[in-house]
Amino acid sequence: MVVTHLPDWRWEIPEFFNIGVACTDAHAHGARADTPAVIVDDDRRGVASLTFAELAEQTSRMAQLLRDLGVQRQDRILIRLPNCIEYSVVFLGALKRGAIPVPSSILLTADELNFLARDSGAVALVLDVNSWPLVGDVQANAPNLRCVLVVGEHMPNGAHVRGTAELLGPALEAVRHWEPAEPTRSEDPAYLVYTSGTTGYPKGVLHAHRVLLGKQPSSEYWFNFLPSGERVLHSGKYNWTYVLGTGMMDPLYRGHTTIVHEGSSDGPVWPALIAKHRATTFIGVPTLYRHILERSTATKADVPSLHHCMSAGEQLSSELLRRWQERFGMPIYEGLGMTECSYYICQTAKKPIRPGAAGFIQPGHDVRILDPETLTECGTNEEGMLCIRRSDPALMLGYWNRPEETKQCFRGDWFLTGDYARKDADGYIWFLGRRDDLIKSFGYRVSPFEVDRVLKEHPDVLDAATTAEEVNGNKRLVVSYVILRPEGSAHASDILKFARQHLASYKAPKIVYVVRDFPRTRNGKTLRRELRPELAIERASSLDLQSSQADG
Repeated sequence: MVVTHLPDWRWEIPEFFNIGVACTDAHAHGARADTPAVIVDDDRRGVASLTFAELAEQTSRMAQLLRDLGVQRQDRILIRLPNCIEYSVVFLGALKRGAIPVPSSILLTADELNFLARDSGAVALVLDVNSWPLVGDVQANAPNLRCVLVVGEHMPNGAHVRGTAELLGPALEAVRHWEPAEPTRSEDPAYLVYTSGTTGYPKGVLHAHRVLLGKQPSSEYWFNFLPSGERVLHSGKYNWTYVLGTGMMDPLYRGHTTIVHEGSSDGPVWPALIAKHRATTFIGVPTLYRHILERSTATKADVPSLHHCMSAGEQLSSELLRRWQERFGMPIYEGLGMTECSYYICQTAKKPIRPGAAGFIQPGHDVRILDPETLTECGTNEEGMLCIRRSDPALMLGYWNRPEETKQCFRGDWFLTGDYARKDADGYIWFLGRRDDLIKSFGYRVSPFEVDRVLKEHPDVLDAATTAEEVNGNKRLVVSYVILRPEGSAHASDILKFARQHLASYKAPKIVYVVRDFPRTRNGKTLRRELRPELAIERASSLDLQSSQADG
């Protein structure tokens, strides 16, 4: 049902709350007990699953194992695992102990993992057998690390370990009795996730147990949970906060089944997984949705169980949205958030989608677009910074061991996100970019995301990424890199002309580069800072045109 006004949200934050308990024990008995809670489909290991009753027991065993190993309340547990059935057991079990899990990617180098272990002060490390060779180096750089738990069938050799080292599976089986979960307060630290920092090193973002309650407007308005139960397939990795939330904690808290995959991420894989597991909700990033459209022939008939799709991580173009709707007969609902406050803006099934917009501010979140210098609220369609009320329950506790940096991002009653946006007359939020993303060119501020959105409207543009290019040492030009459809006929000059027709002159790129693909992060997001003219297979410049006109 579409509504014109979203109702007010009433926060109910109890004094005591534990995420691990809320996601497991709360559903261990009754109607949901035998319902699958977690399903992991691994190309090599096959399919593994745990019901809510089994997940509750396994996480209680994990909490007790940590207790028996001397792990204290608020000790940090560093996790380096692929998507596997053990991940949710370790993460939620650590929370039930009152410890602080620290997710990390299996793609991190030894140096990167060493930094996380040292900076977090982790006392325990949980990893898979493939990561075992890193143990000695990590312990040498992390003096607090005294316990290593290994996920695998056999204990590997070849590393000297300080303290305890054992296989996780047998250790959990040996736990026969367990104490109740730690009675954590809502405001107590829950988990620590690392994100890109401004100093060249990642910075830890510390969240409280209340964050799960703070994300409930997202569960109400971004998701479209059916009362009969959902089967949520997320395409990402657990170490990403996007997946920890929407692919684990959010659905489990409401008693829904979660599904993740480990293995190939090629486009055709995902419709097959949706059909195989009868997924009702699918969550990905725009790049992945594009790969499904470009590399598979799947249609709605191939995924009859699917009724809801969600996207975040990068801007969803109106062109991609249109193509998905034509092929699958349903929209993709976009969300916007950040590690520090999860997802607080989204498109929702309760309101019409406005292509190109990020959506609405979810009820319950007091979010304003303010002038970052004066903290005065911006008017309709005026550009400003998204600022979140300090009291928001989804907001982080702070940056780990960085009190000055934490202090700098708060001013008065507001958390300054660093994200710029504008709000139109109907309340839709239009994302303009991070403070560091905005391009300052000839005295103007240009949002690269706005330019990208317009370029993607061209029928032959598959993807676009806009950035700044230094010329003559003191000028910054707006330039765009585009990927063209193989079946299209457009050239760089056509895209340049299209941009000049649909953007203000100061926003239109001065140069358009055609490339085969973009440099990307491990999660598929475009790395704008690595875009270089040398990547181009074709180029067109309005500066060349102006020069030739002047010569004529």
